[in-house]
Amino acid sequence: MSIPEFNIEKLSQIVVELSRYDVPASGNLTPASPTTRRATEQLIRRMESLLFPFEHPWEEAVEAQGTAARVELLGRIIWDLAHQVHRGQPHHECAQSPCQILCQAFNTALEFSRRLPGLQSLLYKDVDAAYQGDPAARNHSEVISTYPGFYAIMVYRLAHELFLLDVPLLPRLMTEIAHSQTGIDIHPGAQIGSNFFIDHGTGVVIGETAQVGDQVTLYQGVTLGALNFPRDVKGQIIRGQKRHPTIGDRVVIYSGATILGGNTEIGAGSVIGGNVWLTESVPANSRVINQPQVDVKAVTRNS
Repeated sequence: MSIPEFNIEKLSQIVVELSRYDVPASGNLTPASPTTRRATEQLIRRMESLLFPFEHPWEEAVEAQGTAARVELLGRIIWDLAHQVHRGQPHHECAQSPCQILCQAFNTALEFSRRLPGLQSLLYKDVDAAYQGDPAARNHSEVISTYPGFYAIMVYRLAHELFLLDVPLLPRLMTEIAHSQTGIDIHPGAQIGSNFFIDHGTGVVIGETAQVGDQVTLYQGVTLGALNFPRDVKGQIIRGQKRHPTIGDRVVIYSGATILGGNTEIGAGSVIGGNVWLTESVPANSRVINQPQVDVKAVTRNS
């Protein structure tokens, strides 16, 4: 017996036949059913298993391990993602079948799936940056399995692609889940280059319009934030402007540093010391430190 190829119009036809005994609903508006946290957490876990099957094996597989299982998992992810995108957009029940919003959601999910190999390559560069930057790391698998900074970066990179595909709500929910689990808050709209490493990570904040170059390292408590929120004549926040800093390639920013403002640029190769407060640009290869002061007289007096 031959197996028919996937065709959403045929699925729609089957559903129409199955609905002949349904009780008619009042009106024709399909209510919004917002993306749920639980479903999003499951989607993240499945994506993690697809990208890193050795460190995060998928336990729901029906097929045997290997390529067949990953094909099954990818199909599940595409369906889950299309479902999440579709349910997050309230719309009138389609006069034609199949629902065009559902078709668009599937197209978005398929386009996202095409980008996964490139995302995986980018993430392995982040893994290597962590391994090269932390002598405590024994191997790449340890980074993938245990480093909260890498987990937050992984979720951000997945969410960023969905952000670029104009998916509403879901990218932000994904990064907020990572935030709650790691203490690292990265907005999905931020632009972050390759070989990115967040060491320890707790308290890191990267705002929506921040731009981060390649081979950048951040330590815990770093904030790449907004200096202020410009408002219009009616007092409303003006949206869409660059509010967060630009960090050049090969920059290292140590713990507790705060860098604010959309016009603030940190030149390539710079090192920003711990607890530094910056609202102005610095040129390439700068060394900015918060110089401690020791009161020798006070120490002598108290000894």
